[in-house]
Amino acid sequence: MTNARRDTALNAIAPHLEAGLGHFINGRSVPGQGPSFDIIDPSTGDKLGRTHDATAEELNQAVAAASAAFPAWSATPGEQRKKILHKVADLIVARADEIAAVECLDAGQAWRFMSKAALRGAENFRYFGDLAPSAADGQSLPTTEHMNVTTRTAIGPVAVITPWNTPFMLSTWKIAPALASGCTVVHKPAEWSPYSARLLVEIAHEAGLPPGVFNAVNGLGETTGKRLTEHPGIKAIAFVGESKTGSAIMRQGSETLKRVHFELGGKNPVVVFEDADLERALDATVFMIYSLNGQRCTSSSRLLVQRSIYDAFVARLTTRVKNLKVGDPFDPATEVGPLIHQRHFDKVASYAAIAQQDGARIAAGGMPCPRAGKGYFFQPTLFVDADQSMRIAQEEIFGPVLTVIPFTDEADAIAKANDVEYGLAGYLWTNDVGRALRVSGALQVGMVWVNSENVRHLATPFGGTKSSGIGRDGGDWSFDFYMETKNIALAFGHHKIQRLGV
Repeated sequence: MTNARRDTALNAIAPHLEAGLGHFINGRSVPGQGPSFDIIDPSTGDKLGRTHDATAEELNQAVAAASAAFPAWSATPGEQRKKILHKVADLIVARADEIAAVECLDAGQAWRFMSKAALRGAENFRYFGDLAPSAADGQSLPTTEHMNVTTRTAIGPVAVITPWNTPFMLSTWKIAPALASGCTVVHKPAEWSPYSARLLVEIAHEAGLPPGVFNAVNGLGETTGKRLTEHPGIKAIAFVGESKTGSAIMRQGSETLKRVHFELGGKNPVVVFEDADLERALDATVFMIYSLNGQRCTSSSRLLVQRSIYDAFVARLTTRVKNLKVGDPFDPATEVGPLIHQRHFDKVASYAAIAQQDGARIAAGGMPCPRAGKGYFFQPTLFVDADQSMRIAQEEIFGPVLTVIPFTDEADAIAKANDVEYGLAGYLWTNDVGRALRVSGALQVGMVWVNSENVRHLATPFGGTKSSGIGRDGGDWSFDFYMETKNIALAFGHHKIQRLGV
């Protein structure tokens, strides 16, 4: 079965393996003319294929295509945009197994999670397609002297830059609301995992999206990404990735006053009080850090446990971590697959020595996980007896690595939870309703889940505070980013106007 799924992935991207992966501009595939670079299979460390860094001319062509297509697409009735986006969703569902297999192949994600991720991508297109007819709707805000009416219009061609951890689903998360609003898109997927993004743009055009509405260019962040974020034809930038890269993009877009939406890093706390349902808290903690190979912005990478239950909880947690199955991402029994790339593997692995130098204890893992000497497999790792000053408690590791810190009481838990530069998500486990309300309100994060893992509802705002981002995704919040709001004030005709120079 695992070989069959690998074959499915290879067949899905076969046209782009031998000749190399080019770009998709103005409704058609174009071979890349820029310098080529290899795409690596993270489960073997072997070369999978190659793609090209877009040249300045290729990038200009993609932006020109998006600019030319914008007037007609933004004027397309919302009901028509809805039909096309629903068709995109239908085609994603029809090809869900292919898409999931490609995510396993070039991103190293485990099949057990990717088999559902493609369907979540379809849900994104269907949800925002349903909102397309009302995207421009505004409000009536009357006064005694004026009728104020607001409306919204698409902002223009936008850049969408997405990461390598769950590339297909995160691309749909940004691109679906952009298209629903009437914007046109130039998409640059992460250079380490570009294949599923190519499937998405091909599916979108098969569904009837007009040429130029959705373009995709490949390349490196420091070249293609920089050209895209600096381009005067791009009106807004939606980016998911590292906080440091977000800062660079903000600088690059500042000269042309681009609107930015950033979903950046996280060092998210999960706080477990002694009165919690400890079995469910344990399940959620393990899931939220070790699923997706720990490569997720919302992972619960810091575990704060009340001291009265600390030893018992850590003992049970250690057993669970040691039992996690690391293996072939195509194997449905695999719980943790390989890290994305040698460079990222080296970063994650470096924290074992850092933890010990700072005085933490490695209760599980901390070493490469050998699989015939190939691939970027790292043992699920558990650092315990840490304190908030340690680098493992402050820095985003972005791997299957959990740091455990004890706390004494509610005030101590809040202080430790907030003592990082990030503020994306928080997870809270308690059966005390008052405590849940107090701590949720005190956490300096954009989202809190109480007695739950991360369960995403598309109508709710998604985003972070501090170094974790700017703006919110989801529901009407997405349209606030991709659209300009205009107010029209209509006078009733009887308010007093001052007369000057009479």
